[in-house]
Amino acid sequence: MRYNNNMKIIKFLVILVGVLFMASCHDDESFSNSTQHRLTFSVDTVKMDTVFSNVPSSTKSFWVYNRSGKGIRLASVRLKEGNQAGFRVNVDGTYLGQNMGYQTTGLEIRNKDSVRVFVEVTTTPNRSEDITLVEDKLVFKLESGVEQEMLLHAYTWDAISLTNLRVKNDTTIAASKPIIVYGGIKVDSMATLRIAAGTQLYFHANAGVDVYGRLLIEGTKEKEVLLRGDRLDRMFDYLPYNRVSGQWQGLHFHSSSYDNKIEYADINNTFDGIVADSSAVAQLKLHLEQSTIHNCQGYGLIANNSYILLSNVQITNTLNDCLQVNGGKVVINNSTLAQFYPFDGRRGAALRLSDANYAFESFSCSNTLITGYASDEVMITYRDAATPFSYEFTNCVLRTPKITTPDSVRFVRVVYENVGDTVAYGKGHFERIDTENLAYSFRLRKSSGAVDKADAATATTNDRKGVARDKLPDVGAYEYKEDYNASKTN
Repeated sequence: MRYNNNMKIIKFLVILVGVLFMASCHDDESFSNSTQHRLTFSVDTVKMDTVFSNVPSSTKSFWVYNRSGKGIRLASVRLKEGNQAGFRVNVDGTYLGQNMGYQTTGLEIRNKDSVRVFVEVTTTPNRSEDITLVEDKLVFKLESGVEQEMLLHAYTWDAISLTNLRVKNDTTIAASKPIIVYGGIKVDSMATLRIAAGTQLYFHANAGVDVYGRLLIEGTKEKEVLLRGDRLDRMFDYLPYNRVSGQWQGLHFHSSSYDNKIEYADINNTFDGIVADSSAVAQLKLHLEQSTIHNCQGYGLIANNSYILLSNVQITNTLNDCLQVNGGKVVINNSTLAQFYPFDGRRGAALRLSDANYAFESFSCSNTLITGYASDEVMITYRDAATPFSYEFTNCVLRTPKITTPDSVRFVRVVYENVGDTVAYGKGHFERIDTENLAYSFRLRKSSGAVDKADAATATTNDRKGVARDKLPDVGAYEYKEDYNASKTN
């Protein structure tokens, strides 16, 4: 009898719990038609990065929350312009495609629940040389009749595509629109490729320029030539891909290539910026002037047994050496070599000279700043210490321990940085070394110890800003275009 009473009590409690549970479920799953119950969103606008027309964007996403206190049914979620603007949307796993009329229906969002929405865009050519704003709206129509809208917002830029371009005859590339390079560019041994002032080349992954003949990049102070990767979006909210190294292969001058000239060019986010293969030192391989090589996942410039002239050049932030010279003949004037590569503590030196594989005819460096994080950014190694090769530094500021050996005669009117300073390193020379946001400006500060240390008789003119070079170069006075979207759309 006692057993039966206990069972009755247990059954009663089970039923009671079930009723309460069903009531709570019923409350959670009750849906409202009241106009007072609405959705909330994690953002008020989906802002896409600037994209080239016909090139898919990266994916953005946002959350749709129901915090109204009641369940909400949606009569539809639709793209207001259908497919006219080029946006593609996936709502909670459902793609709003053509076969669905660019909408979905019957979506339920219970109280305190949420769904995620993914957005991409591929825009069509707008027949303009300017960047164009593209917008659409994602319309959430509630069962109550209320419509809530999410603005979809992107910029599009028409571009010309080049795929596996082989230059067999003398050719000029000149365009007011950006050019996206797929596969790469090859210049045959009997051909000359000219790249005209103002041309902008955006290289897809693994693309580069292989020169067996001759390359002439003819930028001007007013219209530089840009060579960079083709990603205009961001890796993270704070990090545009333009600040990420290793996006394309750079320039490669093969053994048969001579008399190349690059002026007023911006070369950045490559693997190797420039590779110069061994050639006859009696003939000029490359004259690089008024140009920047920045943010490389390999070398900035590696010259093997070649005759190279560098004037008013900035080579900065490379995983391997900013400039590595292996024999040959090299002349540097009014340049900045600065090694602040942020992605790997095993970075190379700002400058490395070696005759291990090729003999030197000569190396001279004047009116130049060589600095970086390490206590020694000037690395010189001899194949035979008893017979050092010919080199000279004149009127330079160097981050290297003061030379007290017989080699000191090769360092004329040189200012040695305080290599014991492990707080400021060489960063104090420059206006901006922002390692948190990977943003850099290599313009010299007025307080830099490199100011007024150049030889006025041999210093050249900084045409980039029209400032006489009575001081060491601030090639970074040309502001490195860290943030493409800001510079192009604001």
